[in-house]
Amino acid sequence: MSPKRHSAKLMLLGDIGVGKTSLAKRLVFDRFDGDYKTTIGVDVLTYDIALGAACNNETLRLVLWDTDGDFGQAIFSSMYVVGAAGAIVVADATRPSSFERIGSILRIFQERFPGRPAKAIVNKIDLLAPGSADPALALSDLPGADIMRASALTGEGVVELFRSIAQTIWRRSS
Repeated sequence: MSPKRHSAKLMLLGDIGVGKTSLAKRLVFDRFDGDYKTTIGVDVLTYDIALGAACNNETLRLVLWDTDGDFGQAIFSSMYVVGAAGAIVVADATRPSSFERIGSILRIFQERFPGRPAKAIVNKIDLLAPGSADPALALSDLPGADIMRASALTGEGVVELFRSIAQTIWRRSS
């Protein structure tokens, strides 16, 4: 008898160019592609992530829905979000303007999908000057948001961020 396979649809949301695709590809393929290509519509990738001892050593298949940054808040009136188990909302550490919409996207996700986890991610931390202020502090007043930092380029924090939200999704569904 084969073990039961759990899967969860995870939305990647945020402005154009914040690194949603790069984070997904770093997780799935463990590589960074420096050639920027805008996502048109939605790209779907899957990744089986080990949840560790905290979740009975289960594995969760993440179905990553990497969305077009042009959607903005309109994504919530599309069919793309139906069945979402959680969301990662991405900001670019070097673009303060990308922080402006993250709060409203998180709020709308939480209203539309109450109780489902959402994480605010500050990507591109590798581009910050040593000793510079932590850009995540700009998001510290977001209600109910778990803020993490990552670099799709170096891989720093990427697996941890996906594992963290996957564990929360698994616990919620168990």
